[in-house]
Amino acid sequence: MNEATLISAFVVGMLGGVHCAGMCGGIVGALSLGIQSGRQLPVLLAYNIGRISSYTLAGALMGALGFFFSGLLPVQTAQRVLLTFAGVFLILMGFYLAGWSAALSRVERAGGVIWRRIEPLGRGLLPVRTVRQALALGMLWGWLPCGLVYSALVWTVSSGGALQGASLMLAFGLGTLPNLLLMGVAANQLNRWTRQPLVRQLAGALVAGFGMWLLYDAWLR
Repeated sequence: MNEATLISAFVVGMLGGVHCAGMCGGIVGALSLGIQSGRQLPVLLAYNIGRISSYTLAGALMGALGFFFSGLLPVQTAQRVLLTFAGVFLILMGFYLAGWSAALSRVERAGGVIWRRIEPLGRGLLPVRTVRQALALGMLWGWLPCGLVYSALVWTVSSGGALQGASLMLAFGLGTLPNLLLMGVAANQLNRWTRQPLVRQLAGALVAGFGMWLLYDAWLR
């Protein structure tokens, strides 16, 4: 995996902030309640470290899975199939962000089957009073059904292995970090900004563009 791919994953994470505002805004708000103003940043950082750690673990698992299945096909064929799969998912994610298609919402609903078993564990950690609680909650909420995360995970299947998959999801997770940290200290302003149609459409078009780049990489390069 080259640096361009990691940078692309980071940028996709940043652009996906318009989705994060809707999916995770309530969680970040719950974290901020009851926390003294001087301690909000450490708690939010711990939450996000836990969340990104879960993304990284999932990326390692998916990368390893992709590497295993790629061995069942000729190398070039496997690369094309996996990159095509990832590209299509990113295009769908871009359309979802922009409000042009709700197809990916069905994938999120499918992920809810697993989430219903994990979510009750998080309730016992609320209200958050300590950094340790925030870290544990972040690791749990990292498995929240999210089309944006699922699209990035599909991307890791074509990454080439567990380490590469973990690196891609780490870069993606770091890209989502600025938006979620800002949400903790300026939730209302950020929420209003991300709800603007032009902002969502621009972000969605750019994410879909990354998906098209993957398709180009798979078939035309």
